[in-house]
Amino acid sequence: MADSIPQLRTPSVIADELDVPLARMLYVLRTRSHAIKPIGRAGVLHLYDKSAVEIVRAELLGIERRKSAVDIGGNQ
Repeated sequence: MADSIPQLRTPSVIADELDVPLARMLYVLRTRSHAIKPIGRAGVLHLYDKSAVEIVRAELLGIERRKSAVDIGGNQ
């Protein structure tokens, strides 16, 4: 029965899970709101499921890849 209950996370919990600053996490959630939707709310907090965490992880990796490409290629 416990398997049917989704484990929901706040942005700060996601930031801790992914080991990124909360500000970076909030930036990704704010700028990718078309792709990353909260599944619920607890008061004013948005709650996200595991699939949202995976999307955030992919977006953060994409940001890091683009940053590395610019660093390697010089100021582009």
